[in-house]
Amino acid sequence: MKFFHLSLATLLAVLAVSAIAFAQHEVTTDYDHKVNFTAYHTYYWERVKTTDPLWESRIQAAVDQDLQKRGWQRVDNSADVAITAVGSAYDQKEYQTFYDGLGGWFWGGFGETTTQVVNFPVGSLVIDMYDVHTKRLIWRGVSTDSLSNNPEKNEKKLDKDVDKMFDHFPPK
Repeated sequence: MKFFHLSLATLLAVLAVSAIAFAQHEVTTDYDHKVNFTAYHTYYWERVKTTDPLWESRIQAAVDQDLQKRGWQRVDNSADVAITAVGSAYDQKEYQTFYDGLGGWFWGGFGETTTQVVNFPVGSLVIDMYDVHTKRLIWRGVSTDSLSNNPEKNEKKLDKDVDKMFDHFPPK
């Protein structure tokens, strides 16, 4: 019986940690509903700022690929839209509590409780599009995702998140 309760407590702890890790992922977009996006066909990069300069070209490449699939063209001057991107990485603190034996609030019995702080690396990316003539924000995409220690995995996450941002682009 003791083994069953310990196994159940361990399973619940693993599920809680998994839920926290997967809950980190989010991609959202918003846009100016008064803007006619069919009038835009060209863009240029105004600025890309990240906590790791190696990611600046990766972000540009991911966005370029999605926009060019939609018929937009990157130009150096006389563009319709200016794009900026800001990427950052930070540690999200999570408190994890583990119960030993039959202890803790659920079982109401004896045992030890251990709580520890675990840092989950999280990356965020904000992509903004501005009408060059009016200087007004016309579209914004935001992505937040848990990060890996493996740069290749993170690059795949970047590509997937940017693809998801531009799934319904340009807005109708």
